[in-house]
Amino acid sequence: MRVCTIGTGYVGLVTGACLAHIGHDVICVDNNPEKVELMKSGHSPIYEPGLSEIMKSAMAANRLQFTTDLGAGIEHGEILFIAVGTPPLPNGSSDTQYVEAVAKGIGQHLNGEYKVIVNKSTVPIGSGDWVKMLVLDGVAERTKQPLLVGGGDTPPPTQLTPQFDVVSNPEFLREGSAIYDTLNPDRIVLGSNNQQAIDLMLKLYSPIIDRECAEDTSLPPVAVLATDLGSAEMIKYAANAFLATKISFINEIANICERVGADVTQVSKGIGLDSRIGNKFLNAGIGWGGSCFPKDLAALIHTGADYGYDARLLKAAVSVNQQQRTLVIQKLQNSLKILKGKTIGLLGLTFKPDTDDLRDAPALDIIHILIELGAKVKAYDPIISPQSSINPHLVNVNLVSSPQLLATDSDALVLMTEWSEFQEINYQHLAGLMRSPIVVDCRNFLSPTKLAEAGFNHIGIGC
Repeated sequence: MRVCTIGTGYVGLVTGACLAHIGHDVICVDNNPEKVELMKSGHSPIYEPGLSEIMKSAMAANRLQFTTDLGAGIEHGEILFIAVGTPPLPNGSSDTQYVEAVAKGIGQHLNGEYKVIVNKSTVPIGSGDWVKMLVLDGVAERTKQPLLVGGGDTPPPTQLTPQFDVVSNPEFLREGSAIYDTLNPDRIVLGSNNQQAIDLMLKLYSPIIDRECAEDTSLPPVAVLATDLGSAEMIKYAANAFLATKISFINEIANICERVGADVTQVSKGIGLDSRIGNKFLNAGIGWGGSCFPKDLAALIHTGADYGYDARLLKAAVSVNQQQRTLVIQKLQNSLKILKGKTIGLLGLTFKPDTDDLRDAPALDIIHILIELGAKVKAYDPIISPQSSINPHLVNVNLVSSPQLLATDSDALVLMTEWSEFQEINYQHLAGLMRSPIVVDCRNFLSPTKLAEAGFNHIGIGC
């Protein structure tokens, strides 16, 4: 099938590359010429394991192209994905200006062929009908004539409305595992009131649904939920809100465990064995960050307020998550007392491993507080190297190129991101480089026994 993805951020590029990988003819559109040239050379502008390899393979097979020409992409695609960013506004609502611009642009370039316009961006509930309106506005701007639909006793119109339908198809990708998640999803959600649009989307995804490209082709077909637009949009928000709330819940339990002498890692195992609860997203730590959870919870809370509902549980989840970040400072103060003049080394900066994403990373809040308290901050991250473009939040941070340099003359280490390589470090060597061998393990990722044997005072969360 012929596909166009508009926007080559995290979702758009991964979606386009994976659809090309399974055999579709894909054009990815972006309005950034430098970015398009980079992708044309087979290089991904984002760090995602396996993405560049899939891009190069699909390009070699002539199934993946990149362009800045929106009209060419729209003319090419029978299915058009809107995959532009919807960043949060200060009031918690989503900034939909990019979706609006793309929707109107689609309308200005529609031809006579029936199109399915897919909202892949995370958009406010009710955006399906809004996008349809904007597309029609774009058509009207192009034609400068009112749109009419022929048929019945209606006089022959001078301009017929282009035929299209809008589908909500939310993404559920995990950064660092996006290729796997695209080709091996738990479910595919399709929101539309038109069966023709649903059928085309089922055809598009049939190789994935039938497990033709899965790691385990013996698995049953992927579950598909076809529903209305509003419900599909809500599913995305509800899923992220539930997962974020689950993390905040176990962090709340961890804080109580510390006070009563229980071990939250054992508590997590115990409750996770309950099939009604499950063990995923029950790892106590410093809380959630990234681009999705903070933005989606804020948007859902804002939507509730728009309709007269106070989402108190979601607000509490956000509050617990923010409070969790300050616990690191308390633990450092308990061990070092005064932080002014001390050197703190951060192991990891990104909000999770296998990504270069610093958006709302807990490390950024910790850095800000430490510097305010007069501490010197050093950091080592496998992806955020000293040669990387400097994030504004990192200008006062000494980025080093190895854990050994991080440990040298540090008063404490704080594990912020659970990169697998951090379990392979020679901590006995690191302990000898430090002023005081203290490690605050914000992810309960390291072995307390091994750290103690290496001479460290290991401080976990909730244990």
